[in-house]
Amino acid sequence: MTGSFNIVGVMSGTSVDGLDLCYVSFYSNHINNYKIIKCETVDYSDDLKFKLINVINFDKQKIKELDLKFGEFIGLSIKKFISKNKLDSPDLISSHGHTVFHQPNIGKTLQIGSGKVINKITGIKTVNNFREQDVKLGGQGAPLVPIGDKLLFNEYKYCLNLGGFVNISIKKDKNIYAYDICALNTVLNHYAKKIGYDYDSDGDLSKKGKVITKLFNELNELNYYKKQYPKSLGIEFVKEKIIPIINKYNLSEIDVLATYVKHSANQISNNINSNEKVLLSGGGSYNRTLIKILKKDYNINILIPDDTIINYKECLIFALVGYLKIKNKINCLKSVTGASKDHSSGDIYD
Repeated sequence: MTGSFNIVGVMSGTSVDGLDLCYVSFYSNHINNYKIIKCETVDYSDDLKFKLINVINFDKQKIKELDLKFGEFIGLSIKKFISKNKLDSPDLISSHGHTVFHQPNIGKTLQIGSGKVINKITGIKTVNNFREQDVKLGGQGAPLVPIGDKLLFNEYKYCLNLGGFVNISIKKDKNIYAYDICALNTVLNHYAKKIGYDYDSDGDLSKKGKVITKLFNELNELNYYKKQYPKSLGIEFVKEKIIPIINKYNLSEIDVLATYVKHSANQISNNINSNEKVLLSGGGSYNRTLIKILKKDYNINILIPDDTIINYKECLIFALVGYLKIKNKINCLKSVTGASKDHSSGDIYD
């Protein structure tokens, strides 16, 4: 097709399971006329993975060094991705980066993966740092995906992403509202690792455990769940709230996983109040135990899309977010983040 604008969307999620790349062509006649050409997840070395998981504990200088090093990794990964798959050089790279901390209530959010370095290595115009401006405008800086849910997946009332955190977008009265519901894989992976697994594949571990009612009830009482949206979560919530509550019970990891999966399903169901189809995405869509509980215990009408959308929907949407930025169109919605106005966010390196 003629008139295409080609973008590589880049995402590194809180689950730290690899760098997601999505090459997508947008066609000029309409924003939701697009085609995903190629997607890939690039594995992290053990050293880089360790640093990304622990970066929250680094001092300023070390964070700065990792910002440059991770930018280099992203840039080189994109070059290899383009040449290996014989893709045309894209018009734009749109990179979310990797979140170090996200504390909008005190005006702080930081994603690393230097856009300047990515641009220097690839020679391709690069957009990144999508959250900072929103926080400066009094918003949560998150979630950012709903603009894509609104423009690319408009036929679904509910879009539910099951990743490191569970986020939902809800279309209502011509508006869209979105927020983080709870932590998911950030917690499940933590306890799976304690018994030698990177993650709870297919929910096989949590399926074997039993739900501990006392822990289930205490988790459900967390203050965050009582807050009205706009609201968002960061890894600090997991480290400071979730893990201390779980650890005081001295349970087997299997029972922790079973209880936490049930807790997550319960929180999800509290935020879906109709029988309309719910479009799933994110790695948690493969957790059969979670999906079974959502369907059977809570009667949620779930639609599981193809693997490309499950794994790369966020990546696709960050390609769109970057595209909107360079066209100077709105990519952050005040109805979602609570910012003082709708705006076009991101830093451009060219």
